[in-house]
Amino acid sequence: MHRFLEASAGDYMTRIVRTVLRETTMRDLQKMFDEVDFNCFPVRDNDEIVGLVTKFDFLKCFVFTPARMVPNYDELLSRRVAEVMTTEFIYVDAGTKLTRVLELMVDHRMKSIPVLNSEQRLVGIIAREDIMKALAGSARR
Repeated sequence: MHRFLEASAGDYMTRIVRTVLRETTMRDLQKMFDEVDFNCFPVRDNDEIVGLVTKFDFLKCFVFTPARMVPNYDELLSRRVAEVMTTEFIYVDAGTKLTRVLELMVDHRMKSIPVLNSEQRLVGIIAREDIMKALAGSARR
């Protein structure tokens, strides 16, 4: 367990991260979620990460409300990520201890957390599966 206590996000994060643009449509986002088993995608504007879009954000588009009892499916799929993304999000840096990453995930019910460097540039993403691998690896040693 000592190995886990010493490990940081940079030791276990995924370094090649797929991102989306603000202009990405819900239709394209749905295809991306179908293609890969990711929980969220960072949203970028040029080289800057400006938000996150999750499967939950995608699903919120399709909630029935009194004002929109029968939404037009094609119209909803034409919406842009910028309309549904979360602009205030939690992130960590590569040096953040996994114990802190785990605490953030549990406290905020998050499945993935972007990893940004000191210039606020995306360098990776760490997911629950990464934490689970770290825990399993430290238990084997």
